[in-house]
Amino acid sequence: MAGLTTFSLISSLTAIACAYRFPSHHLHRRDTTWTALGCWTDNVGGTRTLSAAAYTDTVDMTIESCVNFCSTGSNAYIYAGVEYAQECYCGNYFSSGATNASSSDCDMACTGNAAEFCGAGNRLDIFWSGAQPTAPPILVPSVGNWSLLGCYNDSATRALPYGTGVTGSVTVESCTAACYDAGYPYAGMEYADECYCGSTIENNSGPTTNTDCDMTCSGNSSEYCGGPYRLSMYNHTQAITIAPVVNPADPSTVSPVTSGLTGNWTYGGCYVDNVNGRVLGNEYDNSTMTVESCIANCAGQNFTIAAIEYSTQCFCGDYLINGATISADSNCNMACGGNATEACGGPNLLSVYSSNGNITILPVPVMQTTNLPGKWVYEGCLAEPSIGARIFQYENEWTTNNTVDACLNQCAAFGYPVAGLEYGAQCFCGDISDIAANGGTYVSDSQCNMACSGDPIHLCGAGSRLSTYYWNGTMNTWNTPANTGYYEFLIGGLVVPLIATVGINNKVTFLEKHGTSEFDNSTGAYELDLSLVDNYQLAWREMHVQTDVFCSGSIILPDKGGRQINVGGWSLSSTFGVRLYTPDGSAGVNGTNDWEENVNELTLQRGRWYPTAMMMPNGSILVVGGESGSNASPQPSLEILPAPLGGDTVVTLDYLQRTDPYNLYPFLLVLPSGRFFIGYYNEARILDPVTFDTVTVLPNMPGAVNNFLAGRTYPMEGSAVLLPQYAPYTDPIEVLICGGSTIGAAIALDNCISIAPEVPNATWTLERMPSKRVMPCITTLPDGTYLIMNGAHQGVAGFGLATDPNFSAILYDPSQPIGQRFSILNNTIVARLYHSEATLLPDGRVLVSGSDPQTYYPNGSYVYPEEMRIEVYIPPYLNQGLTQPEFTITETDWALGGQYSITVTLFQGTTSTMRVSLVAASSSTHGNVMSGGRILFPAFSCSGNTCTITAPPNAYVSPPGWHQLFVLDGPTPSHSAWVRIGGDPAQLGNWPDYPDFTTPGV
Repeated sequence: MAGLTTFSLISSLTAIACAYRFPSHHLHRRDTTWTALGCWTDNVGGTRTLSAAAYTDTVDMTIESCVNFCSTGSNAYIYAGVEYAQECYCGNYFSSGATNASSSDCDMACTGNAAEFCGAGNRLDIFWSGAQPTAPPILVPSVGNWSLLGCYNDSATRALPYGTGVTGSVTVESCTAACYDAGYPYAGMEYADECYCGSTIENNSGPTTNTDCDMTCSGNSSEYCGGPYRLSMYNHTQAITIAPVVNPADPSTVSPVTSGLTGNWTYGGCYVDNVNGRVLGNEYDNSTMTVESCIANCAGQNFTIAAIEYSTQCFCGDYLINGATISADSNCNMACGGNATEACGGPNLLSVYSSNGNITILPVPVMQTTNLPGKWVYEGCLAEPSIGARIFQYENEWTTNNTVDACLNQCAAFGYPVAGLEYGAQCFCGDISDIAANGGTYVSDSQCNMACSGDPIHLCGAGSRLSTYYWNGTMNTWNTPANTGYYEFLIGGLVVPLIATVGINNKVTFLEKHGTSEFDNSTGAYELDLSLVDNYQLAWREMHVQTDVFCSGSIILPDKGGRQINVGGWSLSSTFGVRLYTPDGSAGVNGTNDWEENVNELTLQRGRWYPTAMMMPNGSILVVGGESGSNASPQPSLEILPAPLGGDTVVTLDYLQRTDPYNLYPFLLVLPSGRFFIGYYNEARILDPVTFDTVTVLPNMPGAVNNFLAGRTYPMEGSAVLLPQYAPYTDPIEVLICGGSTIGAAIALDNCISIAPEVPNATWTLERMPSKRVMPCITTLPDGTYLIMNGAHQGVAGFGLATDPNFSAILYDPSQPIGQRFSILNNTIVARLYHSEATLLPDGRVLVSGSDPQTYYPNGSYVYPEEMRIEVYIPPYLNQGLTQPEFTITETDWALGGQYSITVTLFQGTTSTMRVSLVAASSSTHGNVMSGGRILFPAFSCSGNTCTITAPPNAYVSPPGWHQLFVLDGPTPSHSAWVRIGGDPAQLGNWPDYPDFTTPGV
């Protein structure tokens, strides 16, 4: 035992799997002069700090991509800002009201790079090109003899009735010049690119606040040219001697085009625009616009309606919205910019054409409050806070297909009882508690006034306003039992283990990343005697491995010795490693066996890092996936141990090649048909057990409510188990997968999904968990429930790549109805992140070990420690003050279908209420239980206290191997006894045939 209690930390670690980077507010580009200006407020008073250009990317937003967008091509802006993890804004100046905020306010990781911060809700991380900022736009006070009167309101009946074209693009100068030339003393610019003139200001128009005129001129971004229904109004202060022009063209020479159009396009009439908002979208402007060019533009986008307004503006769609009304053809009397004989609408008047002769007019949009799906009810218009985070975390951006029904159904499908629709195209999901927590307030419904992007007759919020709906009922029942069980410190450890395995000697073996250990005298392998945990010096036995097991895979063999096999590893020869250990010794008595390995004799056919191993029904070992070395090329293949004769027998799997690197440690499970389930990234399929061909491609796994690209296998690491099988084993078996994460922002998933893969038209069922969790560990308990623990609320698997540990344990009970299966149990004080495990012990407790986050502050101190403390969790069934039942057994080598007797002693109930369970031996690493966490409830009968158990019928229901046999007296399990079921059909007990390997026999 010398050297075991004192370890020295290596001064510099050898190369590791994932280099840690703290999230940064800095730009990582070498070819740029852009610099960070810090965190700034946004949306103050509803005005964007940077408002010139913008885009959203829910998957790949980075600081670099935003800066590139704001500085490339026509986007020659000097400021770029990232917000809410996924939004990019550009501009040449800051809007009034923007203020510098604390850098800690900008705390959301970019969706495309978790190592960078991309602002937060109403917070921008802003970057500057180094160019001198231009002055912000102004309402020009005067142009020659023209003087600004201010910002005036306008309407469909027009304050200034004469709309005119200008020379070039609209500016204050070009519009006032056009009005002067037309003989009018009043000029007004509206909606950035419209110019109106008049002899008087008509229809009760009057001044409004100047900030209403907030749209920059299309021809000069330093000037304001009105806004929606707002005119920048100017008056000529000297007499104008030119006689006013009545119309821009003689109506007798301007007419709609009624013949000679392409295809079936026909004229449909003159329609009023903008009474209740634009009646068509998809605008295209061209100073040489004609009816024909507008139709060509719309037809090229597969629209059925084309409309021309104000000489030069073309709009496209499939229907007119916002209650469009028809007007007299003579009112559409402005000549097209490119053809003086064609009518191209007028001020807020559209010359409308149709490809099919139909013009559908949709009413003014209203709030959808009836015919809602499920139990949804409308709650009201909810205002986002002016500062801080968005009310709801989960956002879908549906620019063309957002509808109330689609948003409500999406939120409900992922277990969220509140849905909010914002800005026409955004669907948010969350909880009622989010509203108070994040400062939401309800306002007048009139403030939610934007039509849905996919449903123009209904409203979907507005800027910073959410049309909000509640689920009228209980969507998730998360039980909070009085008896939660508890965590308990067990013993101090020696190293940070990454693989934990309970042996048939009832001792726990731990494997550490030998060679990349933090400790220079680590031997890489240790065994814990559970009977000696009160004596630290005696409890631990030093063992040895020859190559590095870092991110390898392990299972228990069905041979007589219950050997543990470990395959793969970190680099070079380690990746080919095959290591074997035969458990020996007994409680309180050290064994003498050690890990055996010789890479010159026994190896895998391919080097593998992050592989999964599985025992097949024929007794051979299936090894699948991984990479060829540390952060090296993928190994998208499978192989069998012992290697079949005939040379290279590796089978390439194209779907693993396609989904690399998101499919490491794939989930492998034997199904009752004998076929194999494989889950990888967010996909799953069923394989033939002989050819390994795909039999069935299953539906993709659901991910996050706002990101279908979320994954379940390493590095977005969830955990998978089989749900219980009950004699006579005729019910379809189900697979349960919990947790995972998303690419980019790495927001942990808060759901479990399950599927019966072999039923016709199999589909996934989603259940929302009480909290988010990536890197979870699932332990099958002897009563058929599942303990879920460890992991984090944010991040992915890897060194330094997760934050916000999840300290809570939860219980999943598949015997309860869907939506009522989770119970919230107790909390620990120990962060269990990367390389943490949870393992069922023979007495019914759960051993909790590890955490290898390697997360440090710049000064070298740790954020989360390298965790050597070992805990146990006492499940509720052991926390009721009840005596555990007992049993004796003589025959522990069971044939399939055989019958075997035990003698039981019960302290609470009788054999009529007793249950018997068999939990397959397993080895756990990275949350992957490499037996599938299989549990069987076999048939049994009792006479007195002697009970006869019928073993499982075949190797498909129960692949050959060792099991912990438990008796349950009501809820309380006994200590287990090890039984072997199905023998050793591949005679692994005689393999490998080398003198330096121990073969225990079959």
